[in-house]
Amino acid sequence: MDLSDNPELIERYKECHSKANAWPEIREGIREVGILEMEMYITGNRVFMIVETPLDFDWDTAMKRLASLPRQAEWENFVATFQGCNPDSTSAEKWTLMERMFYLYEN
Repeated sequence: MDLSDNPELIERYKECHSKANAWPEIREGIREVGILEMEMYITGNRVFMIVETPLDFDWDTAMKRLASLPRQAEWENFVATFQGCNPDSTSAEKWTLMERMFYLYEN
């Protein structure tokens, strides 16, 4: 995902995702839909997310459910202030799934 190319807004985005400031309802909702771990990395104004899920995880179903959980729409509207996207977008609409093309293959 691309953030607004504004260093002040980027710092505020990072701050609202910190352990001290991330909304507990959002972390709980992420876990509730079956996500085991989620990490976000930033370079410049581009954010990458790595999500660990069970093998049978259905991304589309989970994102629809996540969008309906407490404070999720409010959170998405809040963080849209920093993101280069439509403020009414859901998480599923903001993030693009990537195809893995390489890993350290077993011998």
